[in-house]
Amino acid sequence: MRPIVIAIFLAICLTSSAAVLAQTNTSTEKPAKTAARTPEELNTQEYIALLRKDISGQKAKLLGTVMQFDAEDAAKFWPIYRDYQAELNKINDLRVANIQEYARTYTQMTDEKADELTNTGMAYQKQRGELLAKYYERVKQQLGAITAARFVQVEHQLLMLIDLKVASALPVVGS
Repeated sequence: MRPIVIAIFLAICLTSSAAVLAQTNTSTEKPAKTAARTPEELNTQEYIALLRKDISGQKAKLLGTVMQFDAEDAAKFWPIYRDYQAELNKINDLRVANIQEYARTYTQMTDEKADELTNTGMAYQKQRGELLAKYYERVKQQLGAITAARFVQVEHQLLMLIDLKVASALPVVGS
């Protein structure tokens, strides 16, 4: 059952990405905006739109389907998950700021700026991993290690799908 849920989520991500891309393509057809935006800026704007798009509800729904909680376990899990998602959103705000800085400096990239942006991006990944580990422990305390492991596994899979789609929208750094 889990692979089906993950496939559905991927389809949702791809569909939402296509919608964002369609909006981007529509906006590039307007003459006044075409001159002001480079392909790199458009790709970065798509990336930010994907990051900020509210997929939390869709993600939580899919997570709930895979986790298959009874009423008692659901009452324990969802408050923990809401706390996790709130902290994840704060970390994602840091990621968005880093992407905006990347977009701002993309055409004048220096070794120093590339190093700064890369280190900030890796720090984001580390913070996100630490957050997931923190919430693994919280879920484990309330629901046991098997349920906590399932949570981490499914959440990690969903985050990787989102990361893949979002990363594919970023232009590769040049010289």
